[in-house]
Amino acid sequence: MTTDERDTIAQETTETPAAATTNRKQPFPAGFLESISTGWAERPASLPPQRAEAPYAAARRAAVSAAFPGSRLVIPAGSFKQRSNDTDYPFRAHSAFSHLTGWGADAVPDSVLVFEPVEGGHDVTLYLRERADRTTTEFYADASIGEFWIGPRPSLEAVAADLGLATAHVDAFTSTDDDLTLEADDELTRFVSELRLVKDPYEIAQLRLAVEATGRGFDDIVAELPRIIDTPRGERAIEGVFHLRARTDGNGEGYDTIAASGPHACYLHWTRNDGAVVPGDLVLIDAGVEVDSLYTADITRTLPVSGTFSPVQRRIHETVREAADAAFAAARPGVKFRAIHEAAMEVIAARTAEWGLLPVTAEEALDADRGGQHRRYMVHGTSHHLGIDVHDCAEARREMYYDGVLEAGMVFTIEPGLYFQIDDLTVPEEYRGIGVRIEDDILMTENGPVNLSAHIPRTADDIEAWIARARA
Repeated sequence: MTTDERDTIAQETTETPAAATTNRKQPFPAGFLESISTGWAERPASLPPQRAEAPYAAARRAAVSAAFPGSRLVIPAGSFKQRSNDTDYPFRAHSAFSHLTGWGADAVPDSVLVFEPVEGGHDVTLYLRERADRTTTEFYADASIGEFWIGPRPSLEAVAADLGLATAHVDAFTSTDDDLTLEADDELTRFVSELRLVKDPYEIAQLRLAVEATGRGFDDIVAELPRIIDTPRGERAIEGVFHLRARTDGNGEGYDTIAASGPHACYLHWTRNDGAVVPGDLVLIDAGVEVDSLYTADITRTLPVSGTFSPVQRRIHETVREAADAAFAAARPGVKFRAIHEAAMEVIAARTAEWGLLPVTAEEALDADRGGQHRRYMVHGTSHHLGIDVHDCAEARREMYYDGVLEAGMVFTIEPGLYFQIDDLTVPEEYRGIGVRIEDDILMTENGPVNLSAHIPRTADDIEAWIARARA
């Protein structure tokens, strides 16, 4: 169908031929208007089984209800966001909405989850735009929600059966001045963020799936390195290879892929990805598959493009791994979350001082008041919580997050790095333009931490063998 045809249907009112005119469009032919709403088979009446996440989402809603007795709570899914003109970004529901409903990549835009206060708790209803009757103009004339354009939409009954929730048409939803809503109410926003600090078994299983798919994506990249090297914008080729895996095995990427080769690896959030991937350089790849439930992995590996680390590259890479291993060793139930970062920083300070890069000793660099000189080469933190958001639980209070205590069920990253900018005169020339980060996804259990991404090669020797196998 042409753009003009789409504009005609999307913009014209089509209830009658006389009404179906604009100042620049012709009305629909009478034959179209008479025939479009007839001749359709009956829709299947069967309902889907309840999804596996439904009882977990119900428990989450119960926790929210208990925390806000007597308050009407409104949790919107969000709407499409315009990309340009008449195109939108792919829709992704608000993380709190998905967490509390169990609705992931298949969530319907503009839906609203409402907690209506009643004696002893809340009645919870999911308001959504139900599928349009085929006798209405919405079915074929609205390019944003019409099923002729976007495909089948679920019925209220199907969503209720799927999610184990009461449902109603979104047109029945009304807001009140007393509603507590996300973003507008700090206490509600904080609570639903902190509710995700400890993952339930369903969430942990989904994160494992995301990590496994991400590992396959890294394997794909390693296998494609020769072609990537031959591509003028090889960083884009890396991004594309990973995107194929993310869309094949999941919903997409959990965040914009960082494919940073050579000096670009020193830019912490390099997502322009327009550089060449040159033998002799390192390429830092930070990527994660988001599965259909919206849980995402977040993994970084730094690869020698030629297949072999130079002595300096190896020294830097293995120092970062030493810092990661120290952070992992420090992570135990009952330990403060910030101890992970502190353990990594001890290694970074010791090695940069040993290499003569610091104007002070390692001990002085680690001083809380006058230190920090080593942070020039690693300005970011070592760890963040991971889940339905790549930086999960971001609205949690400091005393619950950075100063909080590690518990079984928490999932977080460990991701130290060293970055020597290409114009940094404080380091020897052979260090300049080298950036290394190693990032793994960690599950805390009652017996200690488990590295969910340990199967993805992470030592210098294992990475070289990984690349060699792919080229054999």
